[in-house]
Amino acid sequence: MKTKFFSLFFLVLLVLVSCSNNESASNNEGGDNTDSEDSPTIHFMTNLLTPNVPNEKILTKVEDATGYNLEIDWVPDNNYNERLNTAFATNSLPDVVGIGFQQIDQFKEAIRDGQFWEIGPYLEDYENLSKLKDEIIDNSKIDGKVYGIYQGRPLSRSGIIYRKDWADNLGLSAPTTTDEFFEMAKAFTEEDPDGNGEDDTIGLTDRSDLIYGSFKTIASWFGTPNYWGVKDDEILPQFMFQEYVDTMDFMKELRDNGYMNKDFPVTSKEDQTEMFKNGTAGLYVGSMSDVKSMYEDASKINPDVEYDVQNYVEGPDGEYGVWSIPGYGSLMLFPKSSVESEEELKDILTFYDYLMTPEVANLALWGEEGVHYELIDGQAKVIDQDKYDAEVRPYKIFEIGEPETSGKYEGYNDYEPALKAKELEKDNENYLIENPTVTLDSETYAAKAGELDQIMTDATYQYILGEMDEEGFEAAIEKWKEAGGQEALQEFNESYQK
Repeated sequence: MKTKFFSLFFLVLLVLVSCSNNESASNNEGGDNTDSEDSPTIHFMTNLLTPNVPNEKILTKVEDATGYNLEIDWVPDNNYNERLNTAFATNSLPDVVGIGFQQIDQFKEAIRDGQFWEIGPYLEDYENLSKLKDEIIDNSKIDGKVYGIYQGRPLSRSGIIYRKDWADNLGLSAPTTTDEFFEMAKAFTEEDPDGNGEDDTIGLTDRSDLIYGSFKTIASWFGTPNYWGVKDDEILPQFMFQEYVDTMDFMKELRDNGYMNKDFPVTSKEDQTEMFKNGTAGLYVGSMSDVKSMYEDASKINPDVEYDVQNYVEGPDGEYGVWSIPGYGSLMLFPKSSVESEEELKDILTFYDYLMTPEVANLALWGEEGVHYELIDGQAKVIDQDKYDAEVRPYKIFEIGEPETSGKYEGYNDYEPALKAKELEKDNENYLIENPTVTLDSETYAAKAGELDQIMTDATYQYILGEMDEEGFEAAIEKWKEAGGQEALQEFNESYQK
């Protein structure tokens, strides 16, 4: 059976198609294999983004259809990175290891050390995996080689979801500058936007995440580089730019005035979104595509709630920019400690090839047609949100590729702010701030990224909380340099100049 389990999986409804001469999903008979003892087993671990573990209805159907045994370990989202690091340190990784694009540097040393399979030479042998986008694959390469299967994501979903009914009550429009954003947060806190005569609202709700919480998006409004930037033809980390300090000052002022939840450094995503949905807070900074699910939950509490979305917020320099990802959210890697042979690797790649068939992709993302969703104009509309959340939603994070490569349905929307969010995602592509080190290399940073990043994460929180002044922040930067940051800087710049 092998070690433990990592990234998850679930899906797969096998489609019997004609045989071919290659090793793609289309030449494996899978689905009717009912002898589970002789079937391949794949171990996964994944972060659980919903309150409860999903029931196994979809999982069982997938296993029955494909002849694969799928063993899943669900880990609460707040504990996932810790469990990942522990599994890596104790050599107890599962068959599939899912890592976010921001974690890739932490695994480079192990990848170079031969601990993970290089899969690039195999992809062309699989009918569906061979359709993955070359430009996204290029962004995921290490030393020119492909080690992971990516989960496609828009380049930038970042923006604001806000209480339009509150804004209308106070005569406010969508914020288009950081000053207007601050004034809206202030007004939502001080001017009784819900009209109940009580002092029970705040402006912004945030959580303990400097990347997917509010901080990184607000930082990009201020012109902060995306992880790393270029100044005077030199690569520097984002926190060595004045714009980063300006962002911390902005967040500190919001917090000091009570215009956001003061305990945000210890607030979970679930608690953050609950504050927004239950009417405690009126501003949410993050993925604009969350607006529909937020509204569906919020409207059960208050049927009169109104949301809207906004992306374009100019900084003090009068410019708008937004941080971007490399076109993928996570990569699926295959450790040799658990996937011990080429035959086992090919079995797993065949499973992933199934995941990119329209039938399987839609089972994974939407569940069963007529039970979990219905088709309207070629798009999937959830029938019962509670049922979908309990049986399907936790698995959607494991979709592979994107609609144009897998044939999975786009979500149906008749909710205007959700349609608007899609358009604003496209608009963001005109203002992207890219990470210049995506294709650069630093062995020191690859080995010490976790330690180095933690130094500056802690310092950022301490600064915003008023526990550290600018002199203390500069001292933290020196600590970062001494811990290996200086070597990382030198190596990135040597790679940049080549």
